[in-house]
Amino acid sequence: MRPSHASFLLAALLTAAASPARAEDPALGATTYVVYESYMSPAQQPGEESEVPKPLEKSLGATKPSTPRAQRASRGWGRVRFTRDFSSALVDVEIKGVDPADIIMFHIHCGPPGALGPVLVDLGKFGPLSQKLAGGKLSVKLANEDLTWVSMLPKGPKNLTLPESCPVDIGFPTQTKTLVGMEHLARRGLLYFNLHTKAHTYYGEMRGQLAPGK
Repeated sequence: MRPSHASFLLAALLTAAASPARAEDPALGATTYVVYESYMSPAQQPGEESEVPKPLEKSLGATKPSTPRAQRASRGWGRVRFTRDFSSALVDVEIKGVDPADIIMFHIHCGPPGALGPVLVDLGKFGPLSQKLAGGKLSVKLANEDLTWVSMLPKGPKNLTLPESCPVDIGFPTQTKTLVGMEHLARRGLLYFNLHTKAHTYYGEMRGQLAPGK
């Protein structure tokens, strides 16, 4: 009597269960990526620069008149590729419609859409932004030490507010100090690019919330 089709399936399943799990090459951890990207636009900014109080605007160094979000032609694209072992991350950016000489700050912040959040990565630390973005493109490699975090709380009774830092998760006061923690924030939709110019110093010229990419 020939075995039934069900018997063949059962035998195959038992064989597969008895086979050892296939091990991946550990080296792939540094050469394969988890990818997030964003398309930046002024429309993602939660407010107009004209709404910022004048004293605060001056303290931030605005030296040019602002333009309403709907009238700005600035656009950008940004990508962050985390190696799967989270030993490094590659940031690639391309911008259009912005004079590089007007750029004063460029950050990756933590925060949900429509809200301003602390700086996690200061892209200006890798060199003058007007030079780095002279051709409209920027590429940098991040390590844990490139993340912004507070090493100690301010001292004295006048410093009652906590310094800005990105929490590793809601309800946990622990700071994000590693790239794997940064990826955790990206996976939850809590990272965004923000480009600041001489005319748009507070909210920024344009913003892009990071989402899973290819």
